[in-house]
Amino acid sequence: MTTESNGTHEESSPFQELMGEVMATAERFGHRQHIHLTWLAVRRHGTDAAVVLVSDGIRRTARYAGAPQKYNATVSRAWVELVGHHAGRTDTADFGAFAEQHPALLDKRLLNRFYRPSTLASAPARTGWVEPDLEPFPW
Repeated sequence: MTTESNGTHEESSPFQELMGEVMATAERFGHRQHIHLTWLAVRRHGTDAAVVLVSDGIRRTARYAGAPQKYNATVSRAWVELVGHHAGRTDTADFGAFAEQHPALLDKRLLNRFYRPSTLASAPARTGWVEPDLEPFPW
């Protein structure tokens, strides 16, 4: 698939393809859609590659929307790692079934179990990886 941008043809990115797949059945891009996109990325590319794919896609999307300050590197990576951990423990190929098996992932406040809000709001967390400071991840 190609898209036109500034008069040139560009191949669509894996992130754009995943986003299109998620949005084909959604009215808006909320937290559930973020988790769905992340789950697809993890299943198709593995957790390590999904960290890069999802993080870069979200960073570009925020910049394009004129809100680059909304991107947070730690938040993006933490969600991919949490979804990857749970996806690695199930073989379901259906996102709805995955979401039912792991309802905590649909709670956008889940990171508050692992991080203080001030830690996530810090400059180091926004620009790079910061380890959880309340409770370690479950792996």
